[in-house]
Amino acid sequence: MFFLTHPFWLIHPVRWVWTALASALFLLGAAHAFETFGHMPPCELCLKQREVYWAAAAAGVAILVAARLVPAWPVARIGCGLLALIFFGEMGVAVYHAGVEWKFWPGPAACTGGPHVHVTLADLQAFAHGKRFEVVRCDVPAFRFLGLSMAGWNVLFALKLAVLSVWSALTRTSAEATA
Repeated sequence: MFFLTHPFWLIHPVRWVWTALASALFLLGAAHAFETFGHMPPCELCLKQREVYWAAAAAGVAILVAARLVPAWPVARIGCGLLALIFFGEMGVAVYHAGVEWKFWPGPAACTGGPHVHVTLADLQAFAHGKRFEVVRCDVPAFRFLGLSMAGWNVLFALKLAVLSVWSALTRTSAEATA
């Protein structure tokens, strides 16, 4: 009930870093679950989006460790600003991916069927021994829910996380008021 009566409780910088870390790990887990249980292998841009969430998780852990070593509120506020930049970067990657899916602009040649696909010697040897290769296309969404692909939903999640990170970075805490 506390969360329902105090909805801005999570905006405190240190609590927000924990929330952002949990959110990044949850979204990574969801992506891996879609891959494993939904049999939806990721494309090149999907993997780029995951890399940004891994960076956000690593930054969250580093911020939390630093907040234990020095006064927590300045580290957490600066950390929330860093998380905001990371999440805005994630949103940029997701907007690019969604635009590729909607054919607003061309995507990377490696996953949109362009002429310059990188093939290694190991790939050629495996192909010579009968292994089939299917490139997961970046310009074809695996599925859509309510009209949005996973990249489209990721734009919204990243925007929400970025805005809340900025809000948290700008929030004045009681520790700051007494300092």
